[in-house]
Amino acid sequence: MIGSNTKLSDAVVAKLREIAARRDDLARQLENPEVFSDHNKTRELSIKKAVLDPAADALAEHDALAKEADDLRTIISGDDAEFAAMAQSELPDVDARSAAALDRAVEHLVNADDRAIGSVMLEIRAGVGGAEAGIWAGDLLRMYEKYAQGRGWSWESLELSEEESTGGVRHAVVSVKGEGVWSELAKEAGTHCVKRVPATETQGRVHTSTATVAVLPEPEAVEIEVNPEDVDEHVTTAQGPGGQNVNKVSTAVHLIHRPTGIEVRMQETKSQAQNRVKAWRLLRARLYERELERKRAEESKARNEQIGGGGRAERIRTYRWKESIVVDHRLEESFPLQAVMAGQMEDIVRQLIAQETAHRLELL
Repeated sequence: MIGSNTKLSDAVVAKLREIAARRDDLARQLENPEVFSDHNKTRELSIKKAVLDPAADALAEHDALAKEADDLRTIISGDDAEFAAMAQSELPDVDARSAAALDRAVEHLVNADDRAIGSVMLEIRAGVGGAEAGIWAGDLLRMYEKYAQGRGWSWESLELSEEESTGGVRHAVVSVKGEGVWSELAKEAGTHCVKRVPATETQGRVHTSTATVAVLPEPEAVEIEVNPEDVDEHVTTAQGPGGQNVNKVSTAVHLIHRPTGIEVRMQETKSQAQNRVKAWRLLRARLYERELERKRAEESKARNEQIGGGGRAERIRTYRWKESIVVDHRLEESFPLQAVMAGQMEDIVRQLIAQETAHRLELL
C-alpha cells in the first residue's frame, strides 16, 4: 500500500488519506435529503468535492493496484510454477500503473488549491526597449490569447492601452476563466525578454526588449470582503496617450483602497457603470493577491512565492529570434519559438507544474 512507499514522507501519506476521508464525508453529506433539497448547499458541497475528487480517485486506484501487486507477489512465491510465471510477467505493468496513480494523487494533493481557482487577471506591461517593447507586449498578449483559445478558456479584455503608431501595447488587463487557469498561468508572472531585430532597426542590429506579466487569482465576490468606506472613488474623463482627454463624458473610474494604497483605474468602455464593475473586480483581485502572498509567506518562509512583489521583476524567459528558440531560465531548457508564439505552450506549462509540484512536496 501507499505507506510502504519510501519516497513519500508520513506527512504526505497522512494528507492523502485526509483528502480521501474529506471527499467521502462530502459525498455522504450530498446524499442527505436535507442537503439535497437545498440547491445552494448542494452546489457548495459539490464544488468542494470536485476539487478533492482527482486526488482521492487516484489514491483509490493506487490502493487497488498495490493490492493487486501484493497478490501477484504472493502467487510468485507459491508452489505453482505456471501461475508464478504468469504473475511475474504481469507484475511490472501493475507496479508501473500503481506508481503512476500515486504520482497523480500527489500532484493533485499539492495543487488542489490552485486547481480550485478558475479565474485570473492577466496583466501585461511594456518594459524597456521603447516602441519595440510595446510591440513585444502585444505579441505576448496574442500568444496567451491563442493558448487560452486552445484550452477552451474564456477571454475578456478589461483594459487595453495601445500605441497607435506601432500597434503595440503599453498595458493590458484580461480576465481569463476556465478549468486549471490559475495553476497553468501562475508561473507566467515575471519579466519576458525578447532578442530580435526590431522592425524600426535600419542596420539589422539585435535589440533586447522586455515586457512584464502579472497573473492575479480572481476570487469570487464572497471570498474577499472590501469595505466601500475604505475606498475612494473618482470619476473622470478617459485619458489617452500624453494625458489628453479622449472624450468629454466622465466615464473613467479610479479607485483608491486607503488601507493598502492599492489603486485601480478603468476606462476600457464608454459606460461608467461597466468601468466601475470592472474596476472593483480588479481591486478585489489585487487585494486577494496581497492576502494570498501574506498567507503563503507565513506558511513557509523558505518558499519564495512572490505573486505580486519582487517576483515579477525576475527574468523568467528569453525569446531568441535568431536561434528560433525560447529559453525558460527556471527549467534551463529551450523550446521551439514558432510553436510557443502560436500558443502551443503545453510542454512548458507541464514542466513548470511538475517542477512546482516537486518543490512543494519537499516542503510537506
